[in-house]
Amino acid sequence: MRRRTATTLATLSVALLLAGCGSSGNTASSNKDPNKPLEVWTRSTEATAKVYEKIFKSFTEKTGVQVDYKPIFNDFDKQVQQRAASKDLPDVVITDTGSLGNFVKQGWTTEIKREDVAGGNDIVDRAWNNGKGADGKYYAIPYSTQAMVTLIRKDWREKLGKPIPTTWDELDDLARAFTRNDPDGNGQNDTYGMLVPGTTDRGYLAWWASSYIWQGGGDILDEEGGGKFSVGIDSPESTKAVERLRKLFCEDKVMQPGSLTLGTNDAHPLFESGKSGIYLTGPYMIGRFDKSVGKDKYEVIASPRGPAGATVLGEGEDIYLMAGSAKTADQKKLAEYLITPEAQQAGMKGDPQPVVRLPVNKNVDVNATYNDPRWATVAGVYSSEARPFPSVPNFAPFRQKTSEILNSIFAKCPADSSAELKSLADTLKKELENQKASQ
Repeated sequence: MRRRTATTLATLSVALLLAGCGSSGNTASSNKDPNKPLEVWTRSTEATAKVYEKIFKSFTEKTGVQVDYKPIFNDFDKQVQQRAASKDLPDVVITDTGSLGNFVKQGWTTEIKREDVAGGNDIVDRAWNNGKGADGKYYAIPYSTQAMVTLIRKDWREKLGKPIPTTWDELDDLARAFTRNDPDGNGQNDTYGMLVPGTTDRGYLAWWASSYIWQGGGDILDEEGGGKFSVGIDSPESTKAVERLRKLFCEDKVMQPGSLTLGTNDAHPLFESGKSGIYLTGPYMIGRFDKSVGKDKYEVIASPRGPAGATVLGEGEDIYLMAGSAKTADQKKLAEYLITPEAQQAGMKGDPQPVVRLPVNKNVDVNATYNDPRWATVAGVYSSEARPFPSVPNFAPFRQKTSEILNSIFAKCPADSSAELKSLADTLKKELENQKASQ
């Protein structure tokens, strides 16, 4: 799929009306013009931008206030940083929950009072946690939630006579079979077991690997209570989980070549083109893969269980009311519209990709909206197995440093990973101290 450049995306605008609350932050601009349209950014590809455009158009038709919409994918964080440096942040930003800690630390987003948000009582408590900072206050309004699921080439699995994997051993066996046994039947040694978005950009490799570390009984950080944490990445359980992944990369060689430089947008086509057969990813790919791979050729399953269970990463997207806006009422009203059943369902029905994966509004029926048992699987995983990254003041440095060390381990293939993980643990301990979040 072609992606729009930042320049092209920045030219898009949609008319909208909004009304609501907010407050100024340290990066506030005193030169904001209250008569200008509300500026809204989303982290979006071309496909998801089209879904947002429809939602905003519907909102505009209801309200009539002008909003300047800019969907951005490439260098999103860098562009937010540049606007912050010029004290001219967008009014509203919709992006993943992983940005919360950094936005709060930089003073880019405003505090939210749950009781002041119209419709806030309809947001499930678990989703509200996506907007909660380490201090227990809220700095974003939840918009969408999701849980990682495992996508498998069903046609390959059935051709090789393998069962749907329910354990690590079965998953690893399937990955080896996909790599070695010509599952596509073309007589070529050109398929691989697992697809991994293993770039260190924004810590993606740690994003992917965290589910497997948790399933092994390990952790990057262990919560000790009272807002304090200890480092768990070098525990015996974490080390064993990382060793399993190292073996899959370095000895079994079942990972898609080039995985360690792949971002998600570069990884998706490799599943579509029949290069890799197993993909731990978000459910937002279901609609796209239905068209590009074929609904009958792949399956969506809960992650197979490791020694400690089947826990997976579960996060989502938040609505950030950015600091310095001269249109605080409009910021809030847009957020309140986006959490209504109408807007939530419109986001879920995005074609080919939804921008609302699982609704945050308890009045929206997942099964009725999607009418798809695979999304029921996603909802079940989210309710029973999903967990977010820990609520340290800013998790981004922990994710980034972990990603870099894991990338190095899987690229250099040391005899074991324990030494590297101990060194990483020392680095993470210092970061905990810097954030005043250590025991």
